[in-house]
Amino acid sequence: MQRFKNKFALITGGTNGMGFATAQQFINDGGKVIITGRSAETVNKAVEQLGTSAFGIASNAGNMDDIFRLQEQVKMHTDRIDLLFANAGYGKFAPIEYADETHFDELFNLLVKGTFFTVQQISPLMKSGSAVVLNTSIVTEIGMVNFSVYSAAKSAVQSFIKTFAAEFTEKGIRVNGISPGHIKTNIFNNTGLDAEQIEGAIQRIIPTIPFNRLGEPAEIAHAVLFLASQEASYIHGTELTVDAGLSVIR
Repeated sequence: MQRFKNKFALITGGTNGMGFATAQQFINDGGKVIITGRSAETVNKAVEQLGTSAFGIASNAGNMDDIFRLQEQVKMHTDRIDLLFANAGYGKFAPIEYADETHFDELFNLLVKGTFFTVQQISPLMKSGSAVVLNTSIVTEIGMVNFSVYSAAKSAVQSFIKTFAAEFTEKGIRVNGISPGHIKTNIFNNTGLDAEQIEGAIQRIIPTIPFNRLGEPAEIAHAVLFLASQEASYIHGTELTVDAGLSVIR
């Protein structure tokens, strides 16, 4: 069944991980996708892998100039967006005493400001029956060492689910959020850790997960596309947690 035949999705941060997996599945379900990423090289590589139903835009979700150009760039490919998956983001982590203003502003510009203004700029292209899915995180439910700034930024995104849903109800646009647990992505790549340190961090995390494994990006994609589909037509203003039970099982 091609749930998204003749539908168009915009997926920010779609060159790898959860965004790329969601783009693949949306295309497999009959749709067309526009992905964004900070690097033209990685965007072009991802589009080549996704095939002829994919289009790419080099756009930094933490840069306001890029965000304010995004609507016109999208219009070069389509006059409507049926799914906006505001997914772009990464993590930087530090103890409270070492987190500086640059760290704080970088994450809030990308995760909070970027998410807000991306939705603002793309929503005029969305009609009744379309869907917005925001990417939050289970860090909003768990106090984690060194995660104070990242958690605060994701908590702001979590609050957008309710307020955006309230404002978009009259337009017939459903707004929901996906809250991933520990997923196989490149979230650690911008932390300054080397490959060995990243692997060490992952190995310390895995025993804390009820299923004793990281989630697959495709498992997040399935959840996102459920929220975007008619199967979720009565789901609005909700956050769907996909974390193997980590946030509720102790």
